[in-house]
Amino acid sequence: MIVLAHVPTDSVNEGFLPAARSLGLSVTLLTDCADAHRAHFARSGLPAYPDDILSCDVFNPLAVIDALTQRAVRPAAIFSNSDHLQTSTSVAADYFGLPRKDWHTTYRAKNKAQMRVHLQALGIDTLWHATVCDPAMLSALPEVPFPAVVKPREGVASLQVSLARDRAELQSQCAAVWADHPGRPMLIEEYIDGPLHTLETLGDGKSLVVLGGFQVRLSPPPHFIEHEAVWVPGPPQGEAARVLEIVCAFGVGFGACHTEFVMSSRGPRLIEINYRNIGDYREFLLQDALDMALFETVLRLYLGQPLPALQLADRAAHIRYFVACEAGTVARAPAAFAERGDAVRLTYQPLRAVGDAIALTHSNKDYLGVLRGAGPDAGTLALAMDAAAQRLSWEITA
Repeated sequence: MIVLAHVPTDSVNEGFLPAARSLGLSVTLLTDCADAHRAHFARSGLPAYPDDILSCDVFNPLAVIDALTQRAVRPAAIFSNSDHLQTSTSVAADYFGLPRKDWHTTYRAKNKAQMRVHLQALGIDTLWHATVCDPAMLSALPEVPFPAVVKPREGVASLQVSLARDRAELQSQCAAVWADHPGRPMLIEEYIDGPLHTLETLGDGKSLVVLGGFQVRLSPPPHFIEHEAVWVPGPPQGEAARVLEIVCAFGVGFGACHTEFVMSSRGPRLIEINYRNIGDYREFLLQDALDMALFETVLRLYLGQPLPALQLADRAAHIRYFVACEAGTVARAPAAFAERGDAVRLTYQPLRAVGDAIALTHSNKDYLGVLRGAGPDAGTLALAMDAAAQRLSWEITA
């Protein structure tokens, strides 16, 4: 199995690599950050290791194809869990005739402006939007329906995403991005008010199964940091079921997909389609809550195996993120723990260690740690989560 990766992530290193090992697969890691991956795997005691790490411009599908054609062994599967690399993965897999996502769909999902254009062409969930790359393009916009959301066209983790209440704020927010990244395409969208939800699906190209979704609590505007999420099992009900129709019409059908939408006063409105497994440790939470081999199930799809009949456990699941409120240096931080009782499973994962420097980004990158839990019912789990959270504290010095 060929795994395309950018920077090291726990999803791959703690999830998909051990799953590949359990399936008896050898793994070659293709990456543009080979030194970072080699440094990570130089440590002992990790759950799994790749057989080989090769340097490659994985953002360029032609470079991926070239690297793989030079190998003596033909790949059995080509996979990536990276937001950035779904299109490279799909094009390379297409070249080798392997199971894959449609690269047109992966491109449109990653490029949020093209997602809006495609939905508009389909006559689905139309939303005012515009793309600007410099101050002149921004000034040329005749009208913007404020408040508006401004974000990088191909961004991740809520980085550089903010709410602009007027043109002065919009200009200031774009200028801050362009000061560090001149010419970066910024997408401006009509703001949709309402609670944020997700839809998690798995497909084998013929059938698409809904695992469920999360109800997400965000930080107050102007930023959009995810603070916690509560699992809702099964297909969406009522008006939310429309989201599944939108996702299917968009072209999603193979592998994992993580879709975000707002339940507005006008019904569900799409925020973005992330055509890969859910992240931010919710992938591990789902594996616990659903009592399924999530990572293995995803990889089997890339080996050409049909999606099996899934017997999903009906357990409550909850995740809570602890966000840095100030910049500085971490002087004190709680240690990792995993507690598995008869009823409730709790896991705390530190994301920052003592001595780490904190520079606030007002995004999911500001997380200090994450607490996740699964239990028999929401009430029991909420009490256990609250009790565990009370034990967690940090000290950040200027």
